[in-house]
Amino acid sequence: MDLATLIEIGTPLAGAAGGLGYAKVKAPGVYWSLVGLPVALGRFHFTYASTMDVCGLTVAPSRLRAFMVRTVARREVQPVPPKIRRVAGSATGMRVRLRLPAGLEPDDVAAASNRLRHAWGVHAVHVAEIKPGVVELRMTGYDVLRTVRMPRRLPSGPMVVPVALREDGTAFARNYREIPHALTLGANQSGKSMYQRNLIKQLAKLPVALVGIDCKRGVEQTPYAPRLSALATDPEQAAGLLDALVGEMEARFDLLKDYQGTALSTLNGDITSDIWGLPMRVRPVPIVVLVDEVAELFLTATRKDEERRDRMVTQLIRLAQMSRAVGIYLEICGQRFGAELGKGATMLRAQLTGRVVHRVNDKQTAEMGLGDISPEAMHAATAIAADRPGVAVAGDASGGWTHIRTPLTSITDTAAVCRAHADLVPDLPALAPFRPDVPEIAAPVDVVPLARPRPVTD
Repeated sequence: MDLATLIEIGTPLAGAAGGLGYAKVKAPGVYWSLVGLPVALGRFHFTYASTMDVCGLTVAPSRLRAFMVRTVARREVQPVPPKIRRVAGSATGMRVRLRLPAGLEPDDVAAASNRLRHAWGVHAVHVAEIKPGVVELRMTGYDVLRTVRMPRRLPSGPMVVPVALREDGTAFARNYREIPHALTLGANQSGKSMYQRNLIKQLAKLPVALVGIDCKRGVEQTPYAPRLSALATDPEQAAGLLDALVGEMEARFDLLKDYQGTALSTLNGDITSDIWGLPMRVRPVPIVVLVDEVAELFLTATRKDEERRDRMVTQLIRLAQMSRAVGIYLEICGQRFGAELGKGATMLRAQLTGRVVHRVNDKQTAEMGLGDISPEAMHAATAIAADRPGVAVAGDASGGWTHIRTPLTSITDTAAVCRAHADLVPDLPALAPFRPDVPEIAAPVDVVPLARPRPVTD
């Protein structure tokens, strides 16, 4: 073969190899679809039985099966691995559904997930229980949290808000009807504000009332004022707003009692204990209360501040304990949240089922948010790198947890969504005194130069 032929054949091959190498670094999704997925599928199918055997995920066959193998097939009896129900590839990885044989449980498969990851050459393997006896292996071909791209299919439903991406490639959503109240912790520059920003952006599109409590003079939540039904920018306003929310909660309980359907002639299916069972014509609009920095509600300097603090904490605890049934939900954010804040802090934290912990500065903060959820989740939160803002550990009272990352969203984008959906602000007379003023045209800002201009001369 002469040199010209080598160049003619080798140049396209070298270009293709270089392109794939570039895609592997800069566009891992493209590389996975072209190369990674076919290779992983082939490796999975050819090595499945042996991999399950060496990973301890096989069981002895039943007596009937062993008898049939020996007498009919005339073969040696082999251990039985989980039965493959379905294999599907995706833009981020693979989904494999398995039927577990008697003697195996989902925890056995989860314990071997790291060994399966190395055996099949994928980035990670996550195990999810679909129903008793059936698990799904959710494999990712690359680090999906490095560059967040939300999946096309997002969870939907009443009060379901997708806000981040899980490490298994699925969307992480806040479902307020399942987890009504949540606590979000994180140090400065950890992505905590970004998480709340995405939450507001998605909630602004829904027929709900948004209530903001931002004691940093409103610098975080004022840009979203067109969509807010109420906004408190200092502890004094926050105290009055919390009193109004408790009054609204009590009024809703009276409404619920009147329409509850406890008459003798009422059908069993029409009896309800929350607002979602009420007729649409009388059902009050849900309210989401967003507290930007909860520590500002606890800090005091004088005796008068202590009295106000005690009242605010009492009102917050009452809301956390009872407001779920009447459609009032709490989203509380802070850098630290523990007993050192003062009386009532621990009791309030116990009512916040959902937990999202970003990068923290100390182990104690992670323990505040996740110590009562899972020790593994607490250690995972302390290992988040500083160069990956937005990465967090999300958990709930069930003990389950996962890594998530919030997509990058600017204040401008969120404020634009709030302005576009300003017509969705409901009429709530109890919160009307706290409705923020929204000027129609922003006032020009006079910029004073720091240096005096000097004329240019020839």
